[in-house]
Amino acid sequence: MPFITYLSGLLTAQMLSDDQLISGVEIRCEEKGRCPSTCHLCRRPGKEQLSPTPVLLEINRVIPLYTLIQDNGTKEAFKSALMSSYWCSGKGDVIDDWCRCDLSAFDASGLPNCSPLPQPVLRLSPSVEPSSTVVSLEWVDVQPAIGTKVSDYILQHKKVDEYTDTDLYTGEFLSFADDLLSGLGTSCVAAGRSHGEVPEVNIYSVIFKCLEPDGLYKFTLYAVDTRGRHSELSTVTLRTACPLVDDNKAEEIADKIYNLYNGYTSGKEQQTAYNTLMEVSASMLFRVQHHYNSHYEKFGDFVWRSEDELGPRKAHLILRRLERVSSHCSSLLRSPYIQSRVDTVPYLFCRSEEVRPAGMVWYSILKDTKITCEEKMVSMARNTYGESKGRYYLTLIKCLSFLNIFL
Repeated sequence: MPFITYLSGLLTAQMLSDDQLISGVEIRCEEKGRCPSTCHLCRRPGKEQLSPTPVLLEINRVIPLYTLIQDNGTKEAFKSALMSSYWCSGKGDVIDDWCRCDLSAFDASGLPNCSPLPQPVLRLSPSVEPSSTVVSLEWVDVQPAIGTKVSDYILQHKKVDEYTDTDLYTGEFLSFADDLLSGLGTSCVAAGRSHGEVPEVNIYSVIFKCLEPDGLYKFTLYAVDTRGRHSELSTVTLRTACPLVDDNKAEEIADKIYNLYNGYTSGKEQQTAYNTLMEVSASMLFRVQHHYNSHYEKFGDFVWRSEDELGPRKAHLILRRLERVSSHCSSLLRSPYIQSRVDTVPYLFCRSEEVRPAGMVWYSILKDTKITCEEKMVSMARNTYGESKGRYYLTLIKCLSFLNIFL
């Protein structure tokens, strides 16, 4: 039957009257629009008026199920069973805000495991866009209100490339409590903390400030509780942004190399060209090659001219450095127009006010640690890639801007 007919039947039978009130249940009806004419279930027999559209009733009060039971003994037993099932996997009893596990709820290491340790979910911080050297990661604190207590989070990071054996190279492990919040770790990594949509939700974050540009990194996170248990791993793999490129300098170097290659090249000029190309980074060398071929390819491309002027051995030493540039950055470095910029973003740097005793292993509750936070600005260097505005036209615009002339 239609829902409105069911409610009408309840009201007719006076099941919701004051005399026979159902404990814990309240139904309120209101009309919000009408049923569409195509719905045959909404039509009442003998009436042309359409019935009100069924609307999901709003919940005006949330109460535990066991409060609906009148008998005190049954109520307490039901409450204990529900609390055990929800917080202790049904294998222990809730005592205050922790679980007392049954004798059968111990793992192979002898640790109680009736209260599950949730897996943290590592993610990129939405407020900090990754740059060529800076990446910020965050996760929500997984400590439940009742049960297991999180003592620490262990973060592992390592660079992954074709030259590294990922099984042998484990990277660097950092303790969020002992290394980052204490300030004893490297200055290239810092800890932060913020709150979610509700103040009860803690969000921890870590910012890496000294990563290599155009590098593939793997970050792994797991939680540790006060009994020494480890949660499942959460992993994020990302590639940092392409290295900063001074496009004007790359164009100047391309012009310089062309002038050195042009005409008869003496031994001194050959050495000058070789030293100049070896001193720049691989990404700058890629950009120099792009500008050289854009302006002077009719006189021979960059590879052929380098082999012809410097010889195969020196040219090979120069050109093999281009292999270090990833395919992603290679495509971006071919853009007609590149401009570097430096942005500043706020970040909440946090440190612990407490000092843990050295030389002993003890597990405190991370959430209870007193933390002082200070907002600081972080510089983020990036490249902007776009369409060409014309070599000489761009130079003219820069001069006009410098002279503060507006047309």
